[in-house]
Amino acid sequence: MGIYKKIKKTLGWKIRPNKPEYNLDALLYSQLKPFRLPLLLVQSLMMIGTIGYIVIDDFTILDAIYQTGITFTTVGFGEISPISPAGRFFTITLIIFGFATFTLSTAIVIDAVIKGKLFDLYKERNMLYKIARLRRHFVIFYHNEYTIQLAKQFSESHIPFVVVDPSDNMEKLAKEHRYPYFIKDEPYKESAFLKSHLSSAKGVISLSKNISDNITLIASVRLYEKELGRLPFLIISNAETQNEKIRLQKLGANKVVATPALMAKRVSAMAIRPDMENVLDEFLYKPDTPIDMEEVYVNEDSWLVNNQLKDVHLRDKMKVSVIGITEEKGNFIQMPKGTSVVKANCKLLLVGNQRGIAKAKRIILQKNKPKNL
Repeated sequence: MGIYKKIKKTLGWKIRPNKPEYNLDALLYSQLKPFRLPLLLVQSLMMIGTIGYIVIDDFTILDAIYQTGITFTTVGFGEISPISPAGRFFTITLIIFGFATFTLSTAIVIDAVIKGKLFDLYKERNMLYKIARLRRHFVIFYHNEYTIQLAKQFSESHIPFVVVDPSDNMEKLAKEHRYPYFIKDEPYKESAFLKSHLSSAKGVISLSKNISDNITLIASVRLYEKELGRLPFLIISNAETQNEKIRLQKLGANKVVATPALMAKRVSAMAIRPDMENVLDEFLYKPDTPIDMEEVYVNEDSWLVNNQLKDVHLRDKMKVSVIGITEEKGNFIQMPKGTSVVKANCKLLLVGNQRGIAKAKRIILQKNKPKNL
């Protein structure tokens, strides 16, 4: 296995283990401790019975084991060979101790199952192994009506996600609202980050109605991000007021949705243009829409830097249009002309079909200008 890893490292292949980052084995073993005494008693009685029949009545090893088993379990199959009076006394003693051992063992097992968390830990362990296989997923923290609606949209768009919430009935909520992956834990704890496999996630979505929860989570995620030494997470959060939105953005959230303001804008658009109220639903939010919209980041080493938009021939070659440019300082240019010069570290807002946008992204991110352009 070591040689295999060295070969993969030499060839530049990434080794992606599917094991959870949070190990529950220690907790599982602690729940299994009560089972040790019953197992020890059963093994001890089987050994004593086997040795007893061999010494007292000269049974063969196989016959001694069989006679001990049917006697110890009190199944009543009788004697497989003639037994001496001493052997019968030994058999009666073995039956009494066997009955006592089974009674005690049953009580211990039932008590461990009822009072313990063995089954819960086993189900959680299976869930962690499923989550460990996810890549580029979103971790949604806090369950509420926003989470329910977002989960529906993600499921329809086939976007993988994990819901994290500390509710005691989280498993029931997950079944009710069809969360494929869920974790019951405090969102701001490192254990929640490990269980949700945050290290391989694309982004974090915090949807608490309490701004202090969102603040704590954003700060915790940014600290965890520095510990991992990875690229920044995409952090999206919600806010109830415009002031809260500004605070969350300053603390490190990439996108903050102010719910009242968003609803007001949508209602206003419906009131001003009632015939256009279904445009977003039909062309942007539906999973099978022929039109898509995406923002593409232009790196410093992209060939498009300091060239004009018309040099890419997006509309002619890929049926894709650039409807906006967000400059490095945050200025937004609406409907840029073909003669607009593309600067480094800007973002191009593209509109077109999914295949065309994917092709446009590949071309824009190349270091050298493609020959077919």
